[in-house]
Amino acid sequence: MARMSDEPERWSRATTYPDMWADPDDDPRNSDGVSPDGELATLEDFLTNYRMTLRMKCDGLDAEQLARRSVPPSTMSLLGLLRHLAEVERDWRNWISDGDPLPKLYGKRDADFDGAVGEQAQVDAAYADLAREQAATDAALARHPDLGERLGKDGFAVRELMVHRIEEYARHCGQADLLRECIDGRVGQ
Repeated sequence: MARMSDEPERWSRATTYPDMWADPDDDPRNSDGVSPDGELATLEDFLTNYRMTLRMKCDGLDAEQLARRSVPPSTMSLLGLLRHLAEVERDWRNWISDGDPLPKLYGKRDADFDGAVGEQAQVDAAYADLAREQAATDAALARHPDLGERLGKDGFAVRELMVHRIEEYARHCGQADLLRECIDGRVGQ
């Protein structure tokens, strides 16, 4: 007799390597040719791929699924991660600025996760916020191609900020893996 369960069955769209998110020919993170030349180009490539991975983990879900919380008492959701990373991108610009800090996007601490609700308007706003904040941080750092240059009141090296950005996205992509699997069983890198 089959047992009923609330757990989704694990699945992947990949057929070549069924533990992957997508087949290599369909994976937008794969690029033909050699790896980037130089440290800055390599860091930017890793950041781009992790950003794309997060979007892929959210792709195809509706507002309710994106806002679905992991396990109590956590408030973590895929929508919360999108909002959190928009907030973090903005905060990184504060690190490299000598001026007054930019205000928080979502208000008080943890509002990025606490306020993530399953409404399409909020999902659309989160994607727009993330794209805008990523572009603004990228533009601010593009003015400083020397990875050893120190910026802001605390003198953060550009290299340190780039590595921290990659680490932040990588960590949250790992969480997104688990969140997505809990929602509909989809697995993969």
